[in-house]
Amino acid sequence: MGAAAVGGAAAVVGARALRGPGRPVLRAGWGGGCRRLWALSGRAAAAASSPAGASSGSGALSPFDRRLKRKQKNWAALQAEPAKCDYLREEVGGRIADRVFDITRTFPLALDVGSGRGYIAQHLTKETVEKLIQVDIAENALKNAVESEIPTVSVVADEEFLPFKEDTFDLVVSSLSLHWVNDLPKAFREIHQVLKPDGVFIGAMFGGDTLYELRCSLQLAELEREGGFSPHVSPFTAVSDLGHLLSGAGFNTLTVDTDEIQVNYPGLFEVMEDLQGMGESNCSWNRKPLLHRETMLAAAAIYREMYGNSDGSVPATFQVYYMIGWKFHESQARPAQRGSATVSFGDLAKIDELRSRGKK
Repeated sequence: MGAAAVGGAAAVVGARALRGPGRPVLRAGWGGGCRRLWALSGRAAAAASSPAGASSGSGALSPFDRRLKRKQKNWAALQAEPAKCDYLREEVGGRIADRVFDITRTFPLALDVGSGRGYIAQHLTKETVEKLIQVDIAENALKNAVESEIPTVSVVADEEFLPFKEDTFDLVVSSLSLHWVNDLPKAFREIHQVLKPDGVFIGAMFGGDTLYELRCSLQLAELEREGGFSPHVSPFTAVSDLGHLLSGAGFNTLTVDTDEIQVNYPGLFEVMEDLQGMGESNCSWNRKPLLHRETMLAAAAIYREMYGNSDGSVPATFQVYYMIGWKFHESQARPAQRGSATVSFGDLAKIDELRSRGKK
């Protein structure tokens, strides 16, 4: 992938760590009302006034129904206990915050793209980020944001049409939101545009192996019971493409790594219930509107038979891609010009010989 570095790790949550009877818990290891900022014109103004915007049409270039995704996220935020399904978002938000802390500087103004209920903000400190703008298409998520010590402003807007001026933010973060945009290259270009020179983007999104257990179980059950299958898990970006997309948007000094978080559930139906509570239900235009009861029961049995744990629980794997990219500035370190080296790699084989000569 060129400048992208890929690594791996796994965090496993045991089935006995439960929030209530038979429910999983995943914990990280370690305010204001909604309003719109800045005036927009043309297509961007239309997109901001209707967060589904130009992404609402079906077709190959718009795989997701953005209006439906907005409804799903708004519904999830209005549940009596929305925090009970936030364990995954809180965990990834904490890992994004850790990457922010690794950069030894203070960011006067930061932007959280697809902030939801503020899963990154709750882990940040005023010493690191002085002010944070939170953007999401779901107004209910912004209204019910979790508390943070950082002063925040909430803006209802589409991730593909950011309503901010060029060179505005010192830092842009995004956690588990960009996998739902219809035009990911455009979203990256928008983020790059609103960053100041020497600003940094730190993001996370679900990867291609996410929920592979659920996907395979549903496909096998449909083939057996209905003679064919439809996609029930949304498509994801491949990690091999991320570096090219970020580079094409103008970012440099790229880092891309991948992680896996595995959560154990009592069964398939609990997996799907929590996905709905996260606002992560499928919103692809080509999704099947319903599944027959017999197919669902067969899928649950296949899930347990193929992937079940010895204690009766079933795992659900969430693959997460983490990415870091910088906007160019003259002060940044740059690679030396080609041919300017003064030592050949071939001389490295003789280093012991040169050392012994030096001692003599």
